This record gives sequence, structure tokens and C-alpha cells, in this order.
Amino acid sequence: MMFFDTALTTNDLIFLARGAGMTLVVTAISVFFGTIMGIAFGILRHQIGPWWAAPLTLVLDIFRSIPLLIQLVLANAFVTTVLGWRISGFTVACAVLSLYTSAYCAEIVRGGIEAVPPTLRRAARSLGLTWRQDMTSVTLPLAARIALPSWIGLALGVMKDSALVYVVQVVELLKSAQILITRLQEPLFLLLICGLFYFLISFPIARLGGYLERKWSND
Repeated sequence: MMFFDTALTTNDLIFLARGAGMTLVVTAISVFFGTIMGIAFGILRHQIGPWWAAPLTLVLDIFRSIPLLIQLVLANAFVTTVLGWRISGFTVACAVLSLYTSAYCAEIVRGGIEAVPPTLRRAARSLGLTWRQDMTSVTLPLAARIALPSWIGLALGVMKDSALVYVVQVVELLKSAQILITRLQEPLFLLLICGLFYFLISFPIARLGGYLERKWSND
């Protein structure tokens, strides 16, 4: 019973909820812009071939290979110290997470496009469709169905990775919990609540992905 004897107040729960809101905002911005860039990079990599796309591939590999924590620290130091720009940690976090997301999303998009049967694409072109019409009406819709599960996993991964933005002074959900842990000295209970918040954020996204998969598989 002592486990439930807590000093946590309603204001503390509101503080955690605000941290969860910041997690949602950072995740939504990063996934949105990262997906747009990832689609563009994925199409470009597929279209121009491996040799011409080598510089782009190298840059994307860098973002996939270096731990996100290091990227955030280096980016913040470069922007504020080297360039001397007065940019908020929130902006730095969203920019780095967007590029990080785009690096993974590009591979998801490229794999989805290459999974579309070449015969289907040739049939579309033989009917007189232009490259743009083929991509927008045939290839990308089919690639989206193939890539959806991976994209959902990426979005959930970015949401959890957003916990690292505390290093650029962004108070998201986990940082909010750490602040309360320092004050209340109730780590297990607070981390349990923090995990519940993460679940409440993740569950609708995962269920939406499952619903879209079932809907598209029946079309």
C-alpha cells in the first residue's frame, strides 16, 4: 500500500501532461517534415540510380549511423557557438529530428517504390501515362500500402527518441518526469505514470496503422 502513498499533486500531473504535449508537438513536426523530405529523397534515390545518388546516400547514412543524442548536441553547439545564432532548443530539436526521420523514411519510400512490380509500371506507361502521372496515380499509392507498417514503426520510434531532446533544453515528457523525480523522490511511481502517457500517445497511432492496413488490404 505504501506504493500508492504519493506526494504527487494535480499540478504535478498537469506538468507531466504539458511534457506529453511537448512530446506530441515535437514528434508531429518532425514526422511531418521528415516524411516530406523522405519521400523526395526516396524518389530521387530510386530515380537517378545508385551512382548519381551516392552523395545523397552518404548524407542519409550519416544521419542513420550517428546516435541521435550526439546529433542533437553537435547541432546545438554548432548553431549557438560556432554560428552564433540565437535559436531555441525547440527549433534545433525539430530540425535534427526531421532530418533524422527523413534519412529512415527515404529508405522506406525507396523500398516501397522498388517493391511495386515493374510490369505494372510499364503497363501504366504503355497506356500513355507520363512519369508524373505514373508516380502519383500508380506507383506511389501502391508503395504507400507497402511502406505503411514501416512508416508507423518509424513514427513511433521518433516519438520515443524525442525523449533525447532534453539535451537542448526542451522539457518533454521524460524530462518532466525526471524533474518531478528529483523533487518527490518517487522514481518508480513517476516512471510508471510516464510510461502510461507514452502508451496513451502510441496506442492510437498503432491502431490507426492497423486500421489502414486492413482497409487497404480489402480494397
